This record gives sequence, C-alpha cells and structure tokens, in this order.
Amino acid sequence: QVITGGHYDVDCYVEDPYGRAIYRETKKQYDSFAHHTEVTGIYTFCFSNEFSTFSHKTVYFNLQVGDEPPILPEMSNRVTALTQMESACVTIHEALKAVIDSQTHYRLREAQDRSRAEDLNGRVSYWSVGETVILFVVSIGQVMLLKSFFTEKRP
Repeated sequence: QVITGGHYDVDCYVEDPYGRAIYRETKKQYDSFAHHTEVTGIYTFCFSNEFSTFSHKTVYFNLQVGDEPPILPEMSNRVTALTQMESACVTIHEALKAVIDSQTHYRLREAQDRSRAEDLNGRVSYWSVGETVILFVVSIGQVMLLKSFFTEKRP
C-alpha cells in the first residue's frame, strides 16, 4: 500500500529465482498477492516510481511466509471433535487475527492522514506568510499615499 507521495500509486513486480515474472501491476495504490512457491531460491520484488520522478513515495508491504502453525500442537492429527474450551480458543485466535489486520489497516490510514495533515499545515503556513507580507506592503502603500495627500507640493 502506498502511504505517502504523489497520486498514491506505484508499479510493482515479483520475479521467481529464474527471472520469470510472477506478478506485475502498474499504477496501483493497494493490492494483495498470494503465491505458492514451487522453486526454492531468492524471489525478487520491486516497487517502481519511474513515471513520477519528482514525488517521493512511502510504501508499506507485508510478507507472510509459510502456513500458520495450529494453535494446539495435536490439532493437526486429531480424530475427535474439539472440546468447548478448545473451540473457544480457536474462535478467540481467529478474532485476534482479525483485530491485528484491522489495527494494521488503521495504522496505515493514520500514517496517510498524518502525511496529508502535515502537507496541508505547510501550505497553510506559506499562505499565511504570503498574506502577512501582502498586508505589510499594502499598509505601507496606504501610509505613503495618505502622506502624499497632506504634504504641500511646491511648484
């Protein structure tokens, strides 16, 4: 997800160890990609900002490698049904994973909003300085004009 910069979009691609493109998208603000690896090695991913060279961008990405282990070690080879306590633990675990995802989403939104607010604060500050300078110039101009009304002009 692009957090700050420009129009909030980047190009992204993922390649396997042999250089074959697994994933390629252009000008995306947010996306999710799941892939089951079949080849071991170093996978390459790249975020490109070629089309927007003047605006710097901040990108958040999260890699989840492998399957999540079961919360109970004997759960994978179990023959009987779960007890009420075990099923409650599984339900709570799933709910906590949803909470973690929501918190990550809210943190990213907070970072975006903070960036926008700081940018807006800078613009308002520059606008205020400009208005102050214009106010002083107009005030000095009016004083000079009024002064010229009350001075005698010599022929």
